[in-house]
Amino acid sequence: MTIYISPYRRMATLRDAMNRMFEESLPDSPSGEREMMLAVDVQVEDEAYEITALVPGLEANDVSIEILNNTVTLRGEFSASEKKESKYMVCELPAGHFSRVVTPPTALDPSKAEANIKNGVLHLHIPKAEAHRPKTIKVLAG
Repeated sequence: MTIYISPYRRMATLRDAMNRMFEESLPDSPSGEREMMLAVDVQVEDEAYEITALVPGLEANDVSIEILNNTVTLRGEFSASEKKESKYMVCELPAGHFSRVVTPPTALDPSKAEANIKNGVLHLHIPKAEAHRPKTIKVLAG
C-alpha cells in the first residue's frame, strides 16, 4: 500500500495553526476587522484559465474582479452575523475582507472573461490572449 503525503497539505495545516495562535494572542479584536486570503483553484486549459473559489453566502455584487495585464484580483467581504457582546468558543466561519491575486504565466484576454456564482462557488473563465493559444497547422499532401 502506498501512502502519498502532500507537503502542501502539511504547510496549510501549519499555516492554519499559526493563524489561530496569532488571532488568539490579539486582544478581543472584532472578527470583521481581519482580512483573510481566499483559497482558489486555477485550472489551465489549452485556450483559457478556469479559476474557482468558495464564497459561501456571497452574491454576484459582493465580489469584485479586476483583470489588469496578466494579473487577476478577486476582492470582497464576508459579512459576519455576530453580536457585539457575544463570546465565541469557536469562530471559524469566514468574516471580513478578502483579496486574492493570481498571475498566470501567459497573457489574458479580459474582454472575453466570464464569471458567475452558483451555490456559493465562484467560477471565472478567462481566455488566453490569441497569441498564446495553441495553433493547429494542417499538413497538405504534396
